[in-house]
Amino acid sequence: MKLSCLQENLKRGLATVSHAVAGKSTLPVLSNILLATDQGRLKLAATNLDIGITCWIGAQVEEEGAITIPARLLNDVVGSLPNDKITLSLDSRTQAINLTCARFTSNIKGIEADEFPPIPTVVDRSAIAVLPASLLREVIDQVAFAAANDDSRPVLAGVLIRMRGNEAIFAAADGFRLAKRTVNLPEPVATSQEFIVPARALSELGRIIGDTETVFLVVTPDGNQVLFHTESTDLVSRLIDGKFPDFERIIPTSYATRTVLETQELAKAVKLASFFASASQNIAKLTMEPGTQLGPGKLTISANAAEVGDNTGELDGSIDGEGGQIALNVKYLAEALNAIKTAQVSIETQTAQSPGVFKPIGQEGYVHIIMPMTIR
Repeated sequence: MKLSCLQENLKRGLATVSHAVAGKSTLPVLSNILLATDQGRLKLAATNLDIGITCWIGAQVEEEGAITIPARLLNDVVGSLPNDKITLSLDSRTQAINLTCARFTSNIKGIEADEFPPIPTVVDRSAIAVLPASLLREVIDQVAFAAANDDSRPVLAGVLIRMRGNEAIFAAADGFRLAKRTVNLPEPVATSQEFIVPARALSELGRIIGDTETVFLVVTPDGNQVLFHTESTDLVSRLIDGKFPDFERIIPTSYATRTVLETQELAKAVKLASFFASASQNIAKLTMEPGTQLGPGKLTISANAAEVGDNTGELDGSIDGEGGQIALNVKYLAEALNAIKTAQVSIETQTAQSPGVFKPIGQEGYVHIIMPMTIR
């Protein structure tokens, strides 16, 4: 193998695939990144057997070949080189790669490419759906964080993707909250599909896809893996076995009080309350008072910690209905508001024991539900 490429391109490609490198593994090759020539480009790939990321960068290829190189060392070396042309050449006898850039030369020993696990590709498989990358990233940002962080219930550590006709639903829940986003597909799916993708894999996908790209979704024939394919990057993830909870029945169909507020103003008030709530089980109380002829409606957000102190904030808003009070986890509240990018947000509530429902004003298809907390 002999080729040359730009340092900035190689550095960016390594950053793309490095998150899939296994941290600790009994297989030494999983700590490596695969470098291989592929139709006039340099292919970089890494996998931890749960997810695999493949990236292609432009290169001038003189001789075909492949090798795997320790990820950390390769990242450190390439990241420290000047922004210049890098020449890579492989000594097949010693399985070492010679890396030359400007006046610097490094030799790094690797492991044969044959030992690297195969990563599924999109060849000969038709996509079940196609989405603009910017839309998919927006969906991931609004949904993936609501999945569970632990694997005690594996299905809750994933995001459900359900495709029917020309509609796709993405949903995540951890038992305390639920995020659901519905999008229209450019083309209807041939057959209905439903599968659960690990939330970590989708978060990685959101990190690596570019705005201008189109993302093709492909499920492997055995139904165990999903492949997200773009022109320059692939991400493969195992799917989670199991049945996702019936989240539709959790979503309230009516409300007793509807509050509309400025999203940023509420986010600031929530942040201030969080400094106090963090010392008292993260509880923040929201009190809604409908408007009168004398003035607009008012939402009061308060947090009280016996050892620290208390905080109260008031916001004017449009409040329809009977008003009332609900206690919510301030961390979940802040994350829900961070996922809502519209200028205004609506909060729909029933009783203190019913969940709070958050919806962006002016964007259809997104709903975020937070279960209430009990104040003792």
